[in-house]
Parts: sequence; C-alpha cells; structure tokens
Amino acid sequence: MNNEKQELARKIYLYLAALFITSLVVSNLIFQKFFYWYPFEMTIGGIKLFELSVGILPYPITFLVTDLISEIYGQKKANQVVVAGIFASFFSISIILISDLVPAIPSSPIDDQTFSNVFSLSGLAVLASMLAYLFAQFIDIKIYHFWKKLTNGKMLWLRNNFSTFSSQIIDTVTVITLLCLFEVLSWDIFLGLVISGVLFKILVAFLDTPLLYFFVYLFRRKFDLKIGEEIKI
Repeated sequence: MNNEKQELARKIYLYLAALFITSLVVSNLIFQKFFYWYPFEMTIGGIKLFELSVGILPYPITFLVTDLISEIYGQKKANQVVVAGIFASFFSISIILISDLVPAIPSSPIDDQTFSNVFSLSGLAVLASMLAYLFAQFIDIKIYHFWKKLTNGKMLWLRNNFSTFSSQIIDTVTVITLLCLFEVLSWDIFLGLVISGVLFKILVAFLDTPLLYFFVYLFRRKFDLKIGEEIKI
C-alpha cells in the first residue's frame, strides 16, 4: 500500500473512532428519556414491551463501528477504540458533575434544579453502562475474531451477527441490572426493559449486516484488500 492510501486509511480510522466515541458518550447522557419503539403499547403477562431509553438509539452504532474496524484494521485497533471510548465517557461525566456543582446565576436560561434533573443520575448511569459496555465490547471483538479465524475471513454475516447477538444480550442484562441495583431504575420494569432491549438490538444487528457488507466492500475495493486481509496503520 502506497503512502497516500496509508494516510487515507489513518484518516478513516480517526473518523470511525470519532463516530464511535460520540455515539457512546451521547448514549450515556440522554438515557433518562424513554419511548416506545413500536407504534403502540404492548403488555404480555403484565410486562410492558417495547419501552426503551433513547440512549439505546446511538448505541448499536458502536457495535457496527467496532465490527468494521475489527474487519479492516484488526483486533488491536478495535480494542484501542474501546479503551478510548471508556476514557471519553468518564471524562465527559466528570465535566458534567463539576458543572452540576457550579451554581447558576438568576438570569441563567437553565436553573440548578433543571440541570440536576437531567444530569444528576448520569454518574451512576455511566458507571453502570461502562461496566456493561466494557464486558460487551471486548466480548464482541473477541467473538468476531474467533469466527473470522475459524472461517478464514469468509462468512462475514456469521461473525457480525454472532458477535453482536452475544455482546448485546450481555450488555442489556448487565446495564439494566446495575441501574436497578443503583436504584436509578425500578425493579418492576426490569424484565420488560431486558426483553425490549434484546429484541431491539437483535433487530438492529440484522439490519446493520447489509451496511457492514457495503462498507467492507468499499474498503476492499479502495485499498485492494483480499478476504480476511487487514490494514496495518
């Protein structure tokens, strides 16, 4: 690979990392708003389904990005992005906590109470999310590369879906359990949130498979990569 393509590969990696980190940080900041991701409310055995936090919306992007980085740049680069995401999340929450301590002036458009209502639980949410995320992302990357080696770089759909299914189920169960333990969420909605979250993430995993194929195709065509070949930057 010539120097021009090498530099382009570095730039793309940087943008993918930025997309990953932004999606992760935002998901931790907006989690307190909930919505129905199905057109109508549904209850089975007293359990509300399809009720989710808006924080889940950008989260699947992180798994798509790590799968793409794993496929094109390798396991080491994918792990580096995960670590950078953890640092960014804790750094962002430290800024929010400091901001919460600073008293608002009378003319401030947002008063102290409003600010606290929106962000006061973010510290616990980020802690719970990061613990779950740490397990889920490293498991996702590990499983992805296990299947990549086993299939000699073929059957992209298999490693994408298997790694995402496993990691997303672990992430959903872990983060909701921790949020309930920290009393951020109530235990009476635990099962509904777990079922809804897993269903949503499995659906998204199916939907992002064509996107992964498309982006991998573009990379291989642009950088003349063979099946299973990775870019070293």
